[in-house]
Amino acid sequence: MSATKKSFSLEGEKNWIPFDAPSLVGNSLRFVSGDPKGQRFRVSYFKNPQGNLVARAWFGPETEGPPGHSHGGAMAALLDEVLGLAAWASGHPVVVGKLNIHFSQLLPLETVMQVDSEVLSAEGRKIKVKGKIVDADGTIYASADALCISILKS
Repeated sequence: MSATKKSFSLEGEKNWIPFDAPSLVGNSLRFVSGDPKGQRFRVSYFKNPQGNLVARAWFGPETEGPPGHSHGGAMAALLDEVLGLAAWASGHPVVVGKLNIHFSQLLPLETVMQVDSEVLSAEGRKIKVKGKIVDADGTIYASADALCISILKS
């Protein structure tokens, strides 16, 4: 007999605050999270009690790469959006200049994953952010670090 696997919903935890990402960055979120009822991604954003941005994302059938699993590019696109948005949410309007991703597991389609993020440092125009895609059991599917560049001239 196998143990029942825990799963996330797109709702956040009780102590999280919903985060209105489009109000911060406008329509630039269309590529990943712009169609909340579509068959690619469905993404909800929150701030956790530590003030870090957290996303819950459903990987739909249109993200398919290997049969039954999300394409690595879909995972990378989500990490790009979340890590860049984490910098914006902490007061740094940026573009992602460098994104390093480590893929750990195949991500099953039609599941809701969580993306945890943390802004590590801000020095001049360089903002460093890290994040990871995890399931409800804590399994890491991909982790990333990003070097973001402020679009404001210092």
